[in-house]
Parts: sequence; C-alpha cells; structure tokens
Amino acid sequence: MMNERTNDATYLRGLRVLELADEKGEYVGKVLAGLGADVVKVEPPEGEVTRTYGPFLDDVVDAERSLFFWQYNLGKRGIVLDLDGAAGRSDFLALASVADVVIDTRDRRFLDERGIGYERLRERNERLIYVRISPFGDEGPWADRQASDLVHLALGGVVMNCGYDPDPSGAYDTPPVAPQMWHAYAIAGEMTVIGILGALAFRLRKGIGQRVSTSIHEAVSKNTETDMPDWIFLRQTHRRLTSRHSMVSTSVPSLSLTKDGRYIMPYRTYLGSFAMNWDGLVRVLAKYGMESDLGDPKYQDEGYRGRPEVAEHIGRITDKLVGRLLYSRDLWRDAQREGLPWAPVRRPEENVEDEHWRARGVFAEVEHPELGRSFTYVGKRWHSPDSEWWVGRRAPLLGEHDDEVLRDWAQPRPIDRIGSEAEPDVVLSERGKPFAIPDVRVVDLSWMLASAGAGRFLAGLGADVIKVEHRTRWDAMRFSLGQCPPGGRAEREGAEGPLPTPKPAGPNRGGSFMEINAGKRGISLNLKSPEGKRTLEDLIRQADVVVEGFSPGTMDRLGLGYERLKQLNPRIIYVQQSGFGQRGTFGQARAFGPTAQAFTGITDMSGLPEPFPPAGWGYSYLDWFGAYNMATATLAALYRRDITDKGAYIDTSQGEVGLYLTGTTILDYSANGRRWARYGNRSPYKQAAPSGIFPTRGDDRWIAISAFTDAHWEAIAGTLGHREWLVDDRFSTLVQRLAHQTELEAEIADATADLDGWELMDALQSAGVPAGVCQTAQDRFESDPQLAHDQWLVELPQSEIGTWPVKELPVRLSESPSFIGGRGASSGPSYGEHTSEVLRTILGIDDSGIRALEEAGAL
Repeated sequence: MMNERTNDATYLRGLRVLELADEKGEYVGKVLAGLGADVVKVEPPEGEVTRTYGPFLDDVVDAERSLFFWQYNLGKRGIVLDLDGAAGRSDFLALASVADVVIDTRDRRFLDERGIGYERLRERNERLIYVRISPFGDEGPWADRQASDLVHLALGGVVMNCGYDPDPSGAYDTPPVAPQMWHAYAIAGEMTVIGILGALAFRLRKGIGQRVSTSIHEAVSKNTETDMPDWIFLRQTHRRLTSRHSMVSTSVPSLSLTKDGRYIMPYRTYLGSFAMNWDGLVRVLAKYGMESDLGDPKYQDEGYRGRPEVAEHIGRITDKLVGRLLYSRDLWRDAQREGLPWAPVRRPEENVEDEHWRARGVFAEVEHPELGRSFTYVGKRWHSPDSEWWVGRRAPLLGEHDDEVLRDWAQPRPIDRIGSEAEPDVVLSERGKPFAIPDVRVVDLSWMLASAGAGRFLAGLGADVIKVEHRTRWDAMRFSLGQCPPGGRAEREGAEGPLPTPKPAGPNRGGSFMEINAGKRGISLNLKSPEGKRTLEDLIRQADVVVEGFSPGTMDRLGLGYERLKQLNPRIIYVQQSGFGQRGTFGQARAFGPTAQAFTGITDMSGLPEPFPPAGWGYSYLDWFGAYNMATATLAALYRRDITDKGAYIDTSQGEVGLYLTGTTILDYSANGRRWARYGNRSPYKQAAPSGIFPTRGDDRWIAISAFTDAHWEAIAGTLGHREWLVDDRFSTLVQRLAHQTELEAEIADATADLDGWELMDALQSAGVPAGVCQTAQDRFESDPQLAHDQWLVELPQSEIGTWPVKELPVRLSESPSFIGGRGASSGPSYGEHTSEVLRTILGIDDSGIRALEEAGAL
C-alpha cells in the first residue's frame, strides 16, 4: 500500500524537482521522490529513451511496459515538453523558475544551445540548485567521451576487483566481470543525492542555490575499497578472487556448494580471525558430527589456525558439511546462532517472502490502474517511526500529468526558511568558501566503513564529527589492510616494487582507517564506565546528530536508546546502521558487507552465466552503500528538522539498500514470474552487441567495449581492421549480432589480444565508441588524465603517519564545495587525539576534571 505524502511525514516536503534525465540521473530523481519531493520528469514527445530499455511486461516491447522505466521512475509525475520548440522551452523556463532542483543529464551543450542553460535559469531563480550528471564531467580531457555502465565500471576499477580465481599457474582464464545491473549510475546517484542535500542545507542558511556537478567516472573510481590504499601505501596490486575480497595473494574460498547445487557463504573476513568465533564454528560442525579433528587443542591457537595450510584444512571440513546438506536446510542459521556471519547466497527475488523484510516493510505493492494489476517493488530503504520513506505512485504514462503539473506549479507555495547571505561564515574550508553544514555537530559511534563512511561525508561537508571509541573495542579498520610502511611516505616513494605488508605497529598506522575517517576529531571514551557514559550524554546534549554502527540492541543495553537520547536532546537525529536493521526477525544476526551482499542477491548478480558460480563483488560494496544511505538519511533528517523543528530516529541497514540496488529483478519476478539469471558482461536490456570485456596486450590487461548502434559497430570493425565483419550475415544487424554473441565475442577477442589497450581505447573513443581500459588501482592513481584533471585526491596530514593522498567527495558544489579534510584539514584522527580539546571546548571541562575522568577509567 502506498503511503501518503503529508506536511511532516516526509523529509523533503514541498520540494519541487524538475528532472531532465536518462539512466544517468533517473536514480537520483527516484531517491528524491522517496524522500518526499515532488519530482516531475520532463520527456520529449517520443518519450525518454529509457522507455526502450527492457525487460518489458510480458516481454512485449512497448514504451508503457518497460520495467526499467517503471523501476527508476517510481513516485514521479511526468510531463512532455518539446524543448526544440518555443512553447516547450517557455514551459520549461516557467517550471524551472519555481523549481528547487533541476537535474540535467543531457549533452553538456544541450540546454545552452536552446537558450535555457544554467545561467539563464539562475537569472530567473537564484535559489535554484542545478544538478549536472555527466559521464566524465563537463571539463577535462575526457569531457566528450562516450560511456556505458560497463565502461564506467571498467575505467573506475570495479571490474578489476571482480571475477574468478586464476588457474593454478596464477593466470586468468576468465575476464574480469562487471556486476549487474546499472551500478555505475547508482554509485554516482547516491553521491549526487548527498551533494543535493548539502546544497539544500546551504540554501537554508544563505538563501541561494548553486551548481552541483557529478562525474560518474570519478564517483565510480572512488567506490572500490582496499585495492587503492594497498597501492597508495605499499605499492601492492590486488588479484581477483571468486566471491571474496580481491587481495594481494589468494585466500581461502568463500563459497561452499550445497548438495543441490546452491551456495552458502561461510564468511571468512580479510580481517584475520576477527569474525571467527572458533568455538562456535566447532559447535556447528559437531552438531552434524562433522568436526573431524578440529577439537584438538592445537586449534585453539589463533596463530596456528592462521597458517595457510591449516586455514585450507578448516575450509575443506566446512565445505564437506555444506556439501552434505540441501540449501533449504539453512545451515547459515545454525552459524548465526553461534555468532558467525554466514549467509545464504540468494537470488534477489528469494527475499520477497522473507519474514524479516516483511516485518520491516521493505517491499510494496504498487497499483497500475490502467492494467488492473499491482506489482511488487522494493519500496523503503530504512525504517523510521518519525518520517517514513515515501513509496508513491507508479511511473507516469507518457504525458500523463501535463496539465496537472503546469497548474500545480503555477500556484504559490510557502518556501523553506531562508537565512542571511550577508551573515559572515565563521568556518571556511580550504577551498576558500563556506562549508554546506558548518553548524552541525555529529557524535560518531561508528565502526568500520559501513557506518564510519557516513561521518566522512558529513565532515567533508563541514560538520564537526567527533569519533568516539575506546581501546577495549577498537575500530578494526585501524589494523586492517593499507598499513603505512615503517618508513612512511619516503619509503613508499623510494620503492620500485611492492613493499611487504607490515605488522600493525599500533592503532594509528592503518591507511584505510585514516582514509575513511578523514576530517573527524577523535576522542577516547570508555562507555562501560559510568563517568564515560555520563560524558557521552553531555556530548549528545550539545549535538545535532548521533550516528551509530554497533550490533543491534547495543545502545539499548547501554541505556542510550532513542527514548533516552530524546530526553537528553529533544531535537536529536539518531541514525543507526547494521547489517539487517534493528527491527525485524533477524535479531542479533551478524553481518559484514559480503554477508549482506549474499543475502540480498548482490553476490549472485555478479558473474558469468550458470554453470559458473557467482563471482560476487571483490570488496564490501554494501559497506559503501551503507555509508551512502546513512549519510543521506542524516542529511534528509537535518533538512526536515530545520523546517519542522522535529528530530528523528532512523534504523538503516545494509540489507535494505542492497535490495534497492537489485534493479528490475524483483519487478521482473512479480510481473513476468522470471527468476534472476546472470548475463556476464553482456547488455540484454539496453541492447548492445558486442558488449564485453576483451583481452589486450600484457598480463591480465583488458578493455570494455559497448556497441549500442550500427554506427558503433561500423566504427569497431573499421578500427580493428576487420571490415569484412560488416558484410557477415551473422553480424549485419543488431538483432543478428545479439543472436550470435558467442561467435562475435570470439572474433573481437582475437582481434584485440595483441593490441595496446590504451591506444585502442583512444582510437575507439575517437570514433565515437564507448570503450574503456579496465583500470587497476595503479592506473587510476598514476595514469588516468581525467582523474588527475579533477584533482580527485587531496593531500592530507595525519599526526603519526604524515601526509598522504585521500579521495575527495566526487560531487562539486559551486558555492559550498566539500573538503574531505573537514574543518581541521586533516586525515583520520590518531586514537584519542582530540579528547582534551573536545572536553574543554564543548563541555567546558578543565584540566582537573579531565584528570578525574582519567583516574575513573572514563578516558
């Protein structure tokens, strides 16, 4: 059932969004609609091109039956405007003059050539937030290059983290694999929404709009996980591994095959034995009489278990148990009861009947009255009793709301509170301009990327983010991959080859931790101490936001649940993040990014078609999306609070945002009864042939190529010197090429195998073909001219390990630009680095009071 949009029930009440976008921006409009904005989609007379993308209802190709269009335009209204005609341009200007946000993904010259570009819009509406989303940005050496989802995932480094194990010799006999479906646009879309919400907060203070720009390439390039810090700090190159984190060397497999040919994930984290409850594992095996020799006391030694041959032995015993059971036996439930983060590798549609997701209201039945049917969609992205996600109406029919929109938007409406542009900004960023949210203070109780990443984005927008931790429960990222070498930056820059991985030499040497916690202040506070807990409560009284990533129920056990937080601060915004959420039937289920990915279908949606197993993601993809989702929830709730003076409690999960990323799979299952099936690097829905990743000269070097049109195909054949392909009946039309993809891919692979990938990419792009080298971390760091032009990395100092490059936010705000170093212009904090400073400046505690807290064990 669709919920109703009322004054205080949604985050962006009354906000008007004008969307002129294809797949590059429809995701953004959908999220804003879910937050409660009135999103109006502008289409040309023939309809938006995404109406031609499959799958289709009953497989009937029709502009009103595209499940892709339905999925990404849920909750929007639609209007047809012919922007090549005077009347259409006049109506567009009229709507933009009263809009809060315009989303534009057309060619960078499109609106200017029609006299309705940004400068014209700004003249008529100084409060307008104008959003540009483009493949490579509107400036720089690649500004006019062509792209596709596949090409973006290749150039951004994602595909070089994803794929199958090498053969025993160490060579790869399968190409890297782009996870399905449409992830490049989701990644860029999430970051764009964060930028828009930052711009809205700035407008509340200053009363003016601004230009918000996102390069999809830059956004995707910043989405990988440990490959980049391992290269930056240690000059180490990652290897693709089946359904587990890419690593410098191989690791124990993470998939186990059931008796009936399905998979479960007995998750073995790259954080050593961190997630391993050894006694719990033995009890699970013993329940089935399959523990073998693991009861021997020698296995109690963590160092012994960490030996490669011993880890493989343990893995074989586990695999043997899984292979004796059917998938439906849900062995993962036994493991979860023992505190092990195991998961079934589900297809996405298998989640629809799950009691946990139903308890959280994740799925929604949306009526299509013109068809006399309703269909199942992924609706909500989080649970909140204060301000729910708005599912909304089904996607608009072509021109359905023409008169309605023009009439409604012509009516006067109250506008949000406006501050004073003349009011001086006390805090300017290193960019020399004001931050978007310098008046926001965040108490950060995060843990690892999925929650810590949210505070990173808030700090980049100017919030005072105070990370609270204690040595009794370290943030494990302090000791994870990307450790700074003993000799620091000088040792790294003097190295000609990979440096050995150093053993952690304290809590302040983790490059990944410093990257993810850039811009924050850090305090040590023991929450098991009464004095420490009281100090935290005093901080919360002075805060705007609490973000928290503990296991479900932890804050309640500490006596710091939402009811207590409201007593301390009635306007507080409290955002929790866990694998599956606080509410629901999974209870204390443990999860990391890969666990949530396996549950939601994200793991199964990456890889070559069966009989290949899922290739999964080569990093914790849902850790990043958990962080994006948490930041969006926080910023949306801050906007609502500033309008209504009401705080909020939001229960977010990696699982829900994972389901949100499964594209049309749930809808296709509901509409057509079709189960999900992997399709590798092909493009069945926005039809392309060839669409694939092909070998080029060198060891494990590849290029992605997408051909959506006959012109693309002719250019590929000419560039590769095989014009005879153009008269081959198998390849003469797109329909024929789609029918003969296996032969086509083999021909192209033979033609590219001895060519230089960079030269081939340039030649294909010069001919107008979407193509991109599958870049490694080294490529992006050292060779990518567009990323260098964008200054995608910022040099930030850290008090112990010195100055290192850190990834800046990929969204550019013209009037309140982000700076990833935050207000302090620094990388992540050393442990307890700002304890005394925070206690003095915020809580007014003097030296004697600080000593008393130390003596009481609070610090």
